[in-house]
Amino acid sequence: MTQVLDNPAVGIAERGLVIGDARVTRTGGGTREMVYAGNGEVQAEMPWASTAEIDQAVAAAKAALPVWRATSPDTRGRILYRLADILERDAERLGELLVRESGRTITESVQEVHQAASWTRYFAGWTDKLDGRVVPTQAGVEGLNYVVYEPYGVVAVLPPYNVGFLSQGMKTAPAIAAGNTVVVKPSDLTPFTAVAFAEAALEAGMPPGVINVVTGGPVEGDYLVRHPDVAKVTFTGGTPTARKILTAAADLNKPVTLELGGKGANIVFPDADLDKAAPFALVVGALAATGQGCILGTRLFVHDDIYDEMEQRLIQLSSHFAVGDPMSPATQLGAVVSEGHRDRIMGVIDRAKAEGAGRLVFGGDRADRDGYFINATLFGDVDNDSHLAQEEVFGPVLSMLRFRTEEEVIAKANNIQYGLTNYIQTRDVARAHRVAAQLESGTVSVNGISGLSPAAPFGGVKRSGLGTEGGYTGIMEFVHPKSIFIGN
Repeated sequence: MTQVLDNPAVGIAERGLVIGDARVTRTGGGTREMVYAGNGEVQAEMPWASTAEIDQAVAAAKAALPVWRATSPDTRGRILYRLADILERDAERLGELLVRESGRTITESVQEVHQAASWTRYFAGWTDKLDGRVVPTQAGVEGLNYVVYEPYGVVAVLPPYNVGFLSQGMKTAPAIAAGNTVVVKPSDLTPFTAVAFAEAALEAGMPPGVINVVTGGPVEGDYLVRHPDVAKVTFTGGTPTARKILTAAADLNKPVTLELGGKGANIVFPDADLDKAAPFALVVGALAATGQGCILGTRLFVHDDIYDEMEQRLIQLSSHFAVGDPMSPATQLGAVVSEGHRDRIMGVIDRAKAEGAGRLVFGGDRADRDGYFINATLFGDVDNDSHLAQEEVFGPVLSMLRFRTEEEVIAKANNIQYGLTNYIQTRDVARAHRVAAQLESGTVSVNGISGLSPAAPFGGVKRSGLGTEGGYTGIMEFVHPKSIFIGN
């Protein structure tokens, strides 16, 4: 096995899982070789949980629940504020860990750690604001009826592989802010950041057992979801896995929050500022996170009057986004997460070529270097009904489509199974409001992107999910109302 002495992933693997007040390195599942996408080499052997370790983690979370739930909101908030401070203090080191886990660029990775800190700090402010309310009684009934909001209990947190730290801020932070305890089972491709987040929480003063981290694959994930002591599940990932989670959770009527896939439209009207719209289209359409983002506007709808000019601008810009060493601050396009994902993405590209789904403008091939790299790829004049336009690629691939009228592009943008995010580029404010109101998605951004603000609800419609993350509605996902009546 090849190891890098300075590699922070090695230390995470050596310290092992986080279960209660213990660090577990000897597990029933043995170990799993973890490969660095930046060079394709094994970098560490991670302890792999079996059902026994999952039972231990759930038991630890259950044991910690009464004390954590009884902890004053002010104290819970102070711990979370300290956790956010630690994340920011260690952002460079944790960013390197994220690169080792995902193959994304160091610049993006450090930014993500700061995002996770921002989300954690936001939800720290909610700990003392989950107040109840008094509700009217029926006519002729004397007494007091009030409502309080209580944590569910033990929450299973199932984050995706593409945003390891951010998902902890989006899921774990609000869950524990609301008084729950959690068992985190990260993607089997990316276990390091979940452990690092838990370690930072312990340093911040989080009581042992509030955050537990286990590893594993689909079998272990299913076991955790079905565990009788798990009261709530939150998952981000693909629709096929989500269906399995819904089936598993339904057996015990468990509430589930799902943030699933996206295939956003980015609509460029002829009055758009192309100096801004062109680089935005390339980055937010395909290259951010090496295209591994559910919020990306991967279907670029361009008005016919400016289509050719936009295509030429994208060709010129593409030369600035060559793949490179993910650890170099100069690199703009990193690796995809694994060999399997690289091969799957190349399969989508090859299928698009074979089916004539669009005209290959640039890219469409693997980069000539070790690791799991794909060159930035643009298909022009894509058929909106093609597999390329309708299904998530989750790689650095952008589809460009033409339109003539506002009505036409709205219909085409909505003609898809997903409804997570959409984008509009225009200088016409009236048009922006009009089109945004008709697009079927949880979020619409005009002339920019909010950057996943923790204060805004984030979620989808159609097959893009159930429930929301962020804002008031995000923390309310982790509490349930209790009505209490006191008669005279």
